[in-house]
Amino acid sequence: MKYILSIMLITLLAACEQAPKADKATITEAHPVKEGKGSPYLVDTANSELRWIGTKPTGKHTGRFTLQEGKLLVKDTAITGGNIIIRMNSLENIDLSKSDTSLKRKLEDELKGPLFFDVVNFPVATFEITNVSDFTPSVGNEVLMKNANYTVQGNLTIKNITKNISFPAIIRFENGTITAMANFNIDRTLWGMTYRADKSMQDKLINSAVNLEFRITAAK
Repeated sequence: MKYILSIMLITLLAACEQAPKADKATITEAHPVKEGKGSPYLVDTANSELRWIGTKPTGKHTGRFTLQEGKLLVKDTAITGGNIIIRMNSLENIDLSKSDTSLKRKLEDELKGPLFFDVVNFPVATFEITNVSDFTPSVGNEVLMKNANYTVQGNLTIKNITKNISFPAIIRFENGTITAMANFNIDRTLWGMTYRADKSMQDKLINSAVNLEFRITAAK
């Protein structure tokens, strides 16, 4: 009987949805923000977005935020600074069927509510670049993001809580346009979102690790 129970437990744990495989952002206290130098590249908000994936034992949900504005400061081919402003009220779930509007609306309202992003009191989140450096993979310095060529550091502020995050990214400069992509996991509880993070709650658990994917296009 103990053997059967052990097998059942292992099977259950294996079936629990985990955060997507991605690089885990390094998170520290906020860093000083220096004014960048060079030419401004304005973020194309119509072709840029922030996607998210949240998971729980019974599945996952995928969604996105739109960007309000942003800019990157570039000197030669080096990004020296910049910022992105995220419209938190734009939060949208994209995995639930649009035909089931009640479930989709319920999830979006919960995530926008005080237990999570509290968009009424905190209508925007910001990311301010503190450093961008070349990245070259080497033994002991590997990342999951294939073809990553930069490490990006910046202060991420959500609900007036600011932490510095560092993650690998793919950044390309082509014909006066910058494209940037990053995919990494962060711990939502560090920004005060602790709802259902207690693992003892079993079926009510929501994974603390959240996957974020930035896709940014900017031009002069």
